[in-house]
Amino acid sequence: MATALIILAAGQGTRMNSDLPKVLHRIGAAPLFAHALAAGQAVDPERRVVVVGHGGADVATAARKIDEDIVIAEQSEQLGTAHAVAQARAALADFEGDVFVLYGDTPFVQGETLERMLEARKSHDVVILGFEAADAGRYGRLVMAGDKLERIVEFKDATEDERAISLCNSGVICADAQRLFSLIDAVGNDNASGEFYLTDIVGLATARGLSATAVTCPEAETLGVNTRAELARAEALFQATKRAQALEDGVTLVAPETVYFALDTYLGRDAYIEPNVVFGPDVTVESGATIRAFSHLEGCHVGARATVGPFARLRPGAELANDAHIGNFVEIKNALIGEGTKVNHLSYVGDADIGDGTNVGAGTITCNYDGVFKHRTTIGRNAFIGSNTLLVAPVTVGHEAMTATGTVVTKDVENGALAIGRAKQENKPMLAVRLFDKLKAAKAAGRKPS
Repeated sequence: MATALIILAAGQGTRMNSDLPKVLHRIGAAPLFAHALAAGQAVDPERRVVVVGHGGADVATAARKIDEDIVIAEQSEQLGTAHAVAQARAALADFEGDVFVLYGDTPFVQGETLERMLEARKSHDVVILGFEAADAGRYGRLVMAGDKLERIVEFKDATEDERAISLCNSGVICADAQRLFSLIDAVGNDNASGEFYLTDIVGLATARGLSATAVTCPEAETLGVNTRAELARAEALFQATKRAQALEDGVTLVAPETVYFALDTYLGRDAYIEPNVVFGPDVTVESGATIRAFSHLEGCHVGARATVGPFARLRPGAELANDAHIGNFVEIKNALIGEGTKVNHLSYVGDADIGDGTNVGAGTITCNYDGVFKHRTTIGRNAFIGSNTLLVAPVTVGHEAMTATGTVVTKDVENGALAIGRAKQENKPMLAVRLFDKLKAAKAAGRKPS
């Protein structure tokens, strides 16, 4: 059976006290709504629709950065959850299959939970995700009769007996797409809030002779984010979960509580992560690699057995081959670093291709930007770049070539050649002594030398 996702991401989130739409606040270096999209991948959706409202253009831009195929639907007025889902009708007009309704501010629903809901759909027409609440508070209550869900009652509209129920509604729904929209057409707004509740579809389904049930999950999966404090708690929960998963997957975290992950961080087995490492979005670290302390990685790939840091920065487009070594206070950006190549100390390598087995000396800089355009540096295999070399791109240094210390490379260096490009040194006998004597005398007289 085909599946689709509807992600509700239209809310303003006034309690965040922010100009940024709530669903664009980040957990694990990813927008809140991206977590719902990621969980939904477990059911292999053919279509994904994000319903936007407040700040919709910005949310749409963020969604299309994740995947250009995501469809955007706009809810111009916030009239309730049923109204929000109805805005996805056009995007799914010809879709035949099951649809999940997920929430952009509820980042912890697990893919395995959605798979269980899909399994329950084989014997029920509508499946709701519920949870046993430690403190049911103002959640909507699920009224069950055996394994059948009779209705969902919002707290504002619940009787005292109904408020005593601890089985609560997460809002997540799975149903046949066209049946869902048919039920939504019958939803009214005669309630305490004057809104069109998506939860009303359960009672409507029962009245039509359809079957509804609830699948349960731990309450932690249903955690919503509505305030900055809740965002901080959610970030802490996300990081704790990712750290535990990394350890379970065979990664060594020397000080787990100091390592920070992004939503899509991938670490291979036997990777070794020292303290105070930060992984930004889109990082892959292969098996046996070592990331030393105080390094920051984003948008990069680290090959097997490679070493990074300490105090290194890998920026987007950094590609390290197996056994490469990036040392302390080195920055790599949009550059391919060959197998076994070393960039050890205090260097910047940007927009470059460096071959296998090359050594890049301390203080080397690829001068890649002319103020308007970026230019590329190419260095061959088994080359030796002397300390404090400046490579003024576009420029090529050949295989097994060498640059002398302090050289400014402004033209190509052929294979096997030695490039020397620095001013000739001159020594002036005793000039240093005479100069210091002059300076000290001027200071003693209370004046600056002329």
